[in-house]
Amino acid sequence: MRIITFGTFDVFHVGHVNILERARALGGHLIVGVSSDALNFSKKARNPIYSQEDRIHILKSLRCVDEVFVEESLELKAQYITEHNADMLVMGDDWEGKFDHLKHLCEVVYLPRTPSVSTTETIEVVKNLK
Repeated sequence: MRIITFGTFDVFHVGHVNILERARALGGHLIVGVSSDALNFSKKARNPIYSQEDRIHILKSLRCVDEVFVEESLELKAQYITEHNADMLVMGDDWEGKFDHLKHLCEVVYLPRTPSVSTTETIEVVKNLK
């Protein structure tokens, strides 16, 4: 089974590892779409801490990840699912229900996020250490 997931994966942390490992456990092949720098800026009104190339490099180094590609647009999820022949889309439960419209293309699963771990919160903590 081919699993696809998406994210920014900036300031990589244990929550990222947990969701990627749990997604991979649902099938034999994990494909990760990494938000481009431009897409990240459009979603969060800030640039990622780590460049798109660095985030891709980190993900490719993980044994649970089989393929990595750049996600250029949130509106192209259906196209990415089709292009990568995904059988299942896995996302964190903070996205619960937002991708149900893709169920005609593949199974859609929302996994619980790791409690008390967030890139945004980590960035805020570091900024406040000054």
